[in-house]
Amino acid sequence: MSQLFSPVAIGPVRARNRAWVSPLCQYSCEEQDGMPNQWHHEHLASFARGGAGLVMTEAASVVPEGRISPQDAGIWSDAQADAWAPIAARIRAHGAVPAIQLAHAGRKASTYRQWSGSGSVPTDAGGWQTVGPTTQPFGSFAAPRAMTAEEVAAVPEQFAAAARRAVTAGFDAVEVHAAHGYLLHQFLSPLSNTRDDEWGTDADGLRVALLRRVVEAVRAAAPDAAVMVRLSASDWVPGGIDTAMTIEHVRAALEAGADWFDLSSGGLDARQQITPEPAYQVPFARDVKAATDAKVNAVGLIDSPELAEQVLADGDADAVMLGRPWLRNPHWALLAEAELDGQPDASVWPPQYVRARPSR
Repeated sequence: MSQLFSPVAIGPVRARNRAWVSPLCQYSCEEQDGMPNQWHHEHLASFARGGAGLVMTEAASVVPEGRISPQDAGIWSDAQADAWAPIAARIRAHGAVPAIQLAHAGRKASTYRQWSGSGSVPTDAGGWQTVGPTTQPFGSFAAPRAMTAEEVAAVPEQFAAAARRAVTAGFDAVEVHAAHGYLLHQFLSPLSNTRDDEWGTDADGLRVALLRRVVEAVRAAAPDAAVMVRLSASDWVPGGIDTAMTIEHVRAALEAGADWFDLSSGGLDARQQITPEPAYQVPFARDVKAATDAKVNAVGLIDSPELAEQVLADGDADAVMLGRPWLRNPHWALLAEAELDGQPDASVWPPQYVRARPSR
């Protein structure tokens, strides 16, 4: 059996394989109410039918002002949880783990979706005042309002309430989004968090207090779910987060109750310099796994079944997450399984599709 198509435990949850779907923002809540709709249902269920082991939703904001764009999804209300429920059920019915990413965009919120414009959406066009650790903006985006200490202290319960709704909706895994320059990442990085209160440099000198509190709150709110954390392992800017800091962030989150880590990078600072190439972020997963023995997945231009298999065979990660390959082919896992395994795996191939499996 290939490594890619071997089962794996995510804390208390078992995935049938290690070919997972990354969170893929769709910017398609057209009513601008954060409510997932038929597009989200068809989009996400197709990946489960196509053989994925875990299907992660797009970033679902824990509060209205945490959305990346006005068309982003949310899970700050019971009505939204009700709308997510049939989507989670369909993912599970097709054999995949239904997972949801919980997010708050902080100073990178209230932006235009890609095909509608660029930069910040002004308040008179449906945007809102963003918030962050300080008033420092992201690049040319509108400046945020600095959060009060009391507002920061309320964030863990916002994530916890969203996690409770997610579990009620039928999700078996929840991911705390602390990467890509969004709110929790903003508090982790010395480039964006220059506060001098308890939410700035904490006792560990890592600015990890908010992440720790959020993970603790989510763990308590979802005791039977898998708790995952997405981190940016490098800001790609001198003086920002690096792998050594990320290892300490992982250790803090493990102590707070996290089961799994999703290692990505970048997104915090417009000055970042990245040269993407196949598997360019795999070293982050490898280094974190070696230093902490945490369960991790790798992301970033892992497009081919052979490359995904190699990452796992080398012991660099415990699973892989892909994005664009799934968008290009929602049945990516079926194709990969046919290339890597000798016989159709009944846990991956719907019986209706087995006859379409390429002969070896």
